[in-house]
Amino acid sequence: MIDEQKVKAHIVEIATRCYDRGLLVAGDGNLSVRVGENRLIATPSGVSKGWMKPEMMCVVDLAGNPLEPSEYKVSSEWPMHRVIYERRPDIHAVCHAHPPHATGFAVAGLSLSKAILSEVVLTLGCVPLAAYGTPSTRELTDAIEPFLQYHDALLMANHGAVAYAATLEQAFNKLETLEHTCKISFIARALGNENVIPDRAIPKLYEIRERNGAMPFEARAGQVCGIGNVPNDLGDGETLTLTRAELVELLTASAQLLRH
Repeated sequence: MIDEQKVKAHIVEIATRCYDRGLLVAGDGNLSVRVGENRLIATPSGVSKGWMKPEMMCVVDLAGNPLEPSEYKVSSEWPMHRVIYERRPDIHAVCHAHPPHATGFAVAGLSLSKAILSEVVLTLGCVPLAAYGTPSTRELTDAIEPFLQYHDALLMANHGAVAYAATLEQAFNKLETLEHTCKISFIARALGNENVIPDRAIPKLYEIRERNGAMPFEARAGQVCGIGNVPNDLGDGETLTLTRAELVELLTASAQLLRH
């Protein structure tokens, strides 16, 4: 039987860790843990994650309805948590925050679509950028839903980032990895060159992550960024969507090829 008091204390511990590491500030962000088929524990709305206490946690069902009396309300962004839990039965914890570098990428319209670190390919693969959706509305859930099956972390345009996993510790680790990778990518771009891992090495990394149970084999083709597996079989009626930054990068690379 799950000790819900320990779960509440653990949520406070992870939330405080997020606050101390600058992944969120003030009342930003929200965390949740699934403790039963239709029973979840989540951080309260409008409370700083650096000053929360276990007794402030909200116990709700998937729809966000309170299951225990409390003076606190669950975050208005609960629909984002709900759609993740509904689409991913293997997920039992969600961590949403506004990490500065990751959110900077989201504001700039950039995804983490390149294989620049082997550790990231092993744990996250690529991290797509979901289109902007107004927080707490159907726009946001509609924007992230197509990416949920084969991605364990997402950037949300002009909003922030979310990571999810079997445990809250793992969800936090994915969020921290995302922020660290965005920081490294930012530094590399500032230095003028972001080298990528050779395509020939990607299948080996895929084999390792599948062997370790990090991602299923289907994620090789299911992840939208196509790291190490650039699709070349788009039919005449299919649409390929690029961000503005990706289009500029593609045109720049094409122009360089034409000059040589």
